[in-house]
Amino acid sequence: MLEPVNVSLESLNLMTLSPMLIPIIGALLIIVIDIIKGGLDKTLYVAISLLFLFIDFNAVLSSATTFAQDGTIMGVFDMMLIDGLAVLAQLIIVGASMLFIPLALTHKRFHEFSYPEFFALFLFMLSGFQFMVATDSLILIFVGLETASLALYTMIAMHNRDKSFEAAVKYFTMGALAAGFYSFGSMVFYALTGSVEINQIATVLAANGYADIGYVLVGVVFMLGSLGFKVSLVPFHTWAPDVYEGASAAMAGFMSIVPKIAVFIVAMRLFEFLIHSGVVWLEIVLYVIVVLTMTMANIWALVQSDVKRMLAYSSISHAGFVMAAILIGTTQSNSALFLYWVLFSFTNLGAFSMLWISRQKHLPDHQSSDHSYDKFAGMIQTAPVAAVIMGLFMLSLAGIPPFALFWGKLYIISSAVSSGYTVLALIMALNSAIAGYYYLKLIIYMFMKEPVVGNDGHVYVSNATMALKSIIGFAAVGTIFAFVLLNPLLEFITAFVYNSGY
Repeated sequence: MLEPVNVSLESLNLMTLSPMLIPIIGALLIIVIDIIKGGLDKTLYVAISLLFLFIDFNAVLSSATTFAQDGTIMGVFDMMLIDGLAVLAQLIIVGASMLFIPLALTHKRFHEFSYPEFFALFLFMLSGFQFMVATDSLILIFVGLETASLALYTMIAMHNRDKSFEAAVKYFTMGALAAGFYSFGSMVFYALTGSVEINQIATVLAANGYADIGYVLVGVVFMLGSLGFKVSLVPFHTWAPDVYEGASAAMAGFMSIVPKIAVFIVAMRLFEFLIHSGVVWLEIVLYVIVVLTMTMANIWALVQSDVKRMLAYSSISHAGFVMAAILIGTTQSNSALFLYWVLFSFTNLGAFSMLWISRQKHLPDHQSSDHSYDKFAGMIQTAPVAAVIMGLFMLSLAGIPPFALFWGKLYIISSAVSSGYTVLALIMALNSAIAGYYYLKLIIYMFMKEPVVGNDGHVYVSNATMALKSIIGFAAVGTIFAFVLLNPLLEFITAFVYNSGY
């Protein structure tokens, strides 16, 4: 006869679940409110979402304090793993989400923001990403990834504009392929080691001296393909520009930041122990993918006639830049990754928000697309403040000192030099120079060309409200004055990364 299993609540350590459960509760509350009283104004749902994000952020800070005192925390049958990487990633995920949600408060009534389901899906998605970073179980990572992805596909389709459904279907199809790759890779690692926990997989593979190296490489290929799709590394990037173009500018900015940091954490946990174990093949393949992603994305961005597609290729290039930190795999490079992504969050979300405030529902005849370069021609004459702010974000993305992203690039390149990756550091510097061309191209259009769209300048801020202006102002301040908080921020990040064993 089977003996009853006694599990004490204390041993489950359910507090490790609290940051993920908070957005789920918020999402369910929004759905219940809509069932009880439908047709309420979207400002209520924005306020509820922000409230639960704020509570979530505080819960993550509480986890950070506990980690600083007690070290790595395990919970829920050792499925949950709260370490420095999980804490830092969740702070970025929730922080960037708090900047994104107010972008729903636009002048124009865009389709998706009139649905309470949009905000509920957003919170469910956020919970999925938090589960991804706060575990080393391949199964829970997969559950979090698919929870977040399915919500994201739907939110893109809800934009209900030209190309939105195409973008959602394309993302869904590519995501399904990536999910299949991930499942197959996980199966290979489980067959080799009898475990789905990354730490345990690393221990077993090291204990048998990587005897089954052929099968390990098969598993790595599938995992690399899956994670490469999710962070849009070349050659797995093909969906990204079309999906960014089909999604709203605000959603595209969000997609360029939050989903990618979640996948970077998974890649860091999975690939770095393999690189350090001397699997030379993986190092070579990652090196090639990193170089191709940075270089090819920059070349494709050079020939774009639409600013939104240019920023999409720019985001792919930045993902390659950050993937280089995982390839290098030192504490310095891992700390530089988080620093880079914090600074990138301000700058890129600001740039996409500038596109969002100029979003038009009906295009004039002379505009081929909503965000063509011609639309921004002569912007300094018609909307000088908006032109200066957009120029600021472009200079930061290009890595021009003293703006935010210059410091992120500097730290990643210096970590490459410190680790002996001198050629890689040179390639990264050259790619930053190439990228400068297409960012400056927009600045030239804004500051040195005659206006095409008319002289009232209203088109550039037609969607602006006080909420949107506040978010853009906050992003601009963060971009300009990042250097003030650079040292304490880097010390905070490095302490958490180092104490996690990375």
